[in-house]
Amino acid sequence: MAASKKTTTKKKQINDLHIITVYMDDVLENPDANRNVYTFCKTVGIEESDFYSFFSSMEHLRQMIWVQFFENVQQTIAQDSSYSTYTDKNKLLTLYFSLFELLTLNRSYVLHSLKENGKGLENLMDLKLFRQEFKAFVGQIIKENQETELKKLDKFSQPFFSEGAWIQFLFLLKYWLHDSSKGFEKTDVLIEKSVNTVVDLLDTKPLENLIDLGKFLWKERAI
Repeated sequence: MAASKKTTTKKKQINDLHIITVYMDDVLENPDANRNVYTFCKTVGIEESDFYSFFSSMEHLRQMIWVQFFENVQQTIAQDSSYSTYTDKNKLLTLYFSLFELLTLNRSYVLHSLKENGKGLENLMDLKLFRQEFKAFVGQIIKENQETELKKLDKFSQPFFSEGAWIQFLFLLKYWLHDSSKGFEKTDVLIEKSVNTVVDLLDTKPLENLIDLGKFLWKERAI
């Protein structure tokens, strides 16, 4: 009698990016589902042990999605060989434009993430870890370029600038969420005007740029 051949089933390799991808697809396809780790894993066909290898909870997973967004932006910026030669203003512009380009590619999920509980930007728990990454990145811009536009920032005021940049990002994000212009071109205009104003407030032409920004916001009824 021939010996039977033992068959083994190779377990599918699961990583954090796979879990993030299937979660984003699942919430967009079934936005009203009541999820916990057990029901999510059962729905998408992964083991709970695999989930917990990368994320401690559903809340942690949602936060890490935004971190992944930011890491993707950092990778894009790192591929720009000219970035290190940019002025502070252009580095900030590059950061914002890259961020909103990526968010636009994932707009359906972003809208879900920020409007899931009906409070929008009033609830920023999903952005908790993203905020840390964002502020650290802006702080690095300041640290590396103390001889350029932002040279007036001393070590005590630098954290305030990073926090101010975060508030500026939230302002831009709120505008983008409601922007109905083609290709979100009005958000692009607001990014440039707001960055020009913030940097120039530390330089020589604050009033002119502040008036220019004010005119745009009044026209668009953003304030």
